[in-house]
Amino acid sequence: MTVQPRVLVAPVTVTPSKPLTPSHLKGLLWTDVMYRATGRLADVTFRYSPTTYRPTEQTLGFWYYLDQTHGDTDYSVLSEEDIGELYVRFRADAAAVPADRLQPYADAVEHTDWVHPAGARVLQLWTGHYARLGLHDPGLKAHQPPGLGLEEAIDRLARAGTVLDQRPEGGPVYLDATRFGLPLRQIVAADGRPNYLACALRELLPLAPGYDEIVLLYDSGLDADYQLLERVLSATGPTVRRVPIGRVPIDGKITSARHGGWRDHAVGALLRALDDTCTPEAGRLGLRLYFIASLGPGQRESFRLDLLRQWAIRAERLLERSRDADAEADPAPALADRLGRHRRDHLYVDPYRLTTSLLGSRRPAPDRGLLSEVYL
Repeated sequence: MTVQPRVLVAPVTVTPSKPLTPSHLKGLLWTDVMYRATGRLADVTFRYSPTTYRPTEQTLGFWYYLDQTHGDTDYSVLSEEDIGELYVRFRADAAAVPADRLQPYADAVEHTDWVHPAGARVLQLWTGHYARLGLHDPGLKAHQPPGLGLEEAIDRLARAGTVLDQRPEGGPVYLDATRFGLPLRQIVAADGRPNYLACALRELLPLAPGYDEIVLLYDSGLDADYQLLERVLSATGPTVRRVPIGRVPIDGKITSARHGGWRDHAVGALLRALDDTCTPEAGRLGLRLYFIASLGPGQRESFRLDLLRQWAIRAERLLERSRDADAEADPAPALADRLGRHRRDHLYVDPYRLTTSLLGSRRPAPDRGLLSEVYL
């Protein structure tokens, strides 16, 4: 019996405090195609846990802000755009919340499955988007705590010689990979609050030894942090691959979702725009063709709704060609063989190479099995 290699796909996790933007959608679609394609060739785990990242100030501070300023709000009737506008106000306020005021929230998310009603509402809406987009749901609403507590993670880093803990002197905790030529990076503030990288370490450190390859997909602006993460995780045994994915500019500008400006470009709006353009199946394929093949891994091209609609129409034609090809006598190449051509020296299937291979007027019609298993 052949034992399949084990691959852990670990994309950056979007916090449920705002709408899914084109940049978020690009990362989600790349990850979904990679996961589904690689899953035909390897034993793949998709780790994506909103639970893990709740202890960050970014999340707890927002929830505290909501309770202080909008405590009587019924979030179950709000849209994700409405909640996102509240998040923009919170970030614009920029007032630091003392750690002791956030401690009850931190205790709740660490020791129970509690989620603030605003976060629960966003996750509920995202679950609906995932279903319409044909995305694998890795457990958006599930309670998936990390395998290590914060102190356990710091202790494990200390044993590996990759942490500088200045808490005895009243200072912060740093991830220390200076021997590899990488700068110190704070992961826990002096008041004890962890950042996103500390949470990622709590999640991935205990998982890493069980895999042959770990694939980290992330916003290219986070490259410095993910270089550190690669160094730390690779020391536990697996090969670590970094896959940076560029953001999607809006009108030539790349801005964080915390600044707003996404109301006409959020995922819900894009799905509504495609409703009048194509069938749901063509919409799913068209989104993947646009965000993966057309925009590519970089971030030079601004989002264009007219191009997205054109790709959806092109997807409809591809689906028709695929159905026609199914009626022909010649069998399609084995799916595993087709996918394996896009792995190079790594175990995962490259979404960009695979998706661009579907295109071209002289290329054969896409195999229906490939489309069904990976894209629809």
